[in-house]
Amino acid sequence: MIFDPTTCCACAAVQELQGEAPLTLSGEGLWAGVLSSGQCVLECPGSQSAAGSSGDLLLGFGTFTLRPVTPCHLLCVRLTGLAVQQFLAGLPQPRFADGASCPSAAELLARVCGAGNADDAASAAAPYTLLCALAHGDEESRHLSPLVARAVEAIRDNYMALYGVEELSAQLGVSKCHLVRVFSSEMGMPPGRFLTSVRIEAAKLLLAEREYSLEMIAGLCGFSGANYLCRVFKRETGLSPAAWRETAAHKAVVQKLPARNNEIYV
Repeated sequence: MIFDPTTCCACAAVQELQGEAPLTLSGEGLWAGVLSSGQCVLECPGSQSAAGSSGDLLLGFGTFTLRPVTPCHLLCVRLTGLAVQQFLAGLPQPRFADGASCPSAAELLARVCGAGNADDAASAAAPYTLLCALAHGDEESRHLSPLVARAVEAIRDNYMALYGVEELSAQLGVSKCHLVRVFSSEMGMPPGRFLTSVRIEAAKLLLAEREYSLEMIAGLCGFSGANYLCRVFKRETGLSPAAWRETAAHKAVVQKLPARNNEIYV
């Protein structure tokens, strides 16, 4: 091998905080994660405590404790390597950062965790891709416009039944072109790709439950069928649903299913 990307950045550990029990993290490198629900306080010896809320990014190093204020869920990975050392040189202390500075963090984090021990090039590069995306974690908070906030909420609440961006723009009372332009500017990706990422995260959770068939998962997540689900899932994660299911069976790396207003019981 001419070049080993893991020397620049590799995933050394995965940790998950869920509920109200505190979690202490330590070890060489950078702890990077997403607080997907709840509120949490980061306590680090010699530094001022930092508060985080749902959607925030965790950027930490050394030894520190995450203490939930409300029941919360956080998934994080410990990254190591030469590029991580450079990243840490610009990070004065462990902190929570505004999730809007890296809209793709949850998707990239899930990709790093889902890669497991895979030895393909895409899996090896996933930690470095996440690290590069987190480079904007020191930017000032960016607040979503009312239109984009409504679009994000609509996608998360109704990802299973939405036909696409055309229907979404009609629900919001704007043209498709306007929605795509504004959404892409604020979120760093078009609404169609954001919808796909939410569906993929929902599929991952259902894949962890082995009683669900691929056809049923496709229907519950808004895909037209099992074949289409398999194509999109492989394109987005680098793994087939079956391969990801095997990985998830050994490692709990799945984030909570995005909330929706209208539950369906099967």
